[in-house]
Amino acid sequence: MREFTKTVPDAIPVLSRGKHRSPRSGACFMEFASYLAGEKWSDHPSCTHPALASLARAVNDTTTDRGRSELTILIPSVVGLNGLHPQIPLIVCTIAASAALPVAAETRQRALAAGLLRCELSAANVAGELGAGLRRDIHAALKSAPAAEKWAREFVSNSGITRAPLDERTLDLLIGLSVTGISEACANDPDAILRGVLSRAITATTAVLRPTTEKLPQLVS
Repeated sequence: MREFTKTVPDAIPVLSRGKHRSPRSGACFMEFASYLAGEKWSDHPSCTHPALASLARAVNDTTTDRGRSELTILIPSVVGLNGLHPQIPLIVCTIAASAALPVAAETRQRALAAGLLRCELSAANVAGELGAGLRRDIHAALKSAPAAEKWAREFVSNSGITRAPLDERTLDLLIGLSVTGISEACANDPDAILRGVLSRAITATTAVLRPTTEKLPQLVS
């Protein structure tokens, strides 16, 4: 990976939805990151943790055209942000779903609450400040939608879901559901909410991968 600075090169096109065959046809968030990292042009570069990259792609594709340009400043922060830490997918999902549940339409809240309960089961096995922060933010989000929480707890109990770790497919589905729920919410400036979710996920991922330089933030505002 080549060295980079946290600046945006003039030659790169503006951000737009979806995949692009080359910079000439546009760039999504993660394609831009692959360029900065000196990797082959791709929306799945190795420079960024897969869970964080999944969130970045979803936010890129659901943010409005007017709001997407404001994501550009975050791109350099994901370059080189990869490493072996088993809790990063759980952290990213908790941040996304906890932000989505309070603002999402009622038709989506049940699924989001059920997803957060799965996160809660996984977070129960995470020790220390990280585990406490995850559980605190999950509980706060669930309390914001008591009817959805009640339904989800009954559903999880009746379905016999175990304390097995969340699998990659479920995590990706929850990220997608969360981002869509925010983008379609009747909320003030969904673009700003999505941008905040991605920013917090980047900060939290940085904190666990580089603990000597970053302090673990509050996961959900």
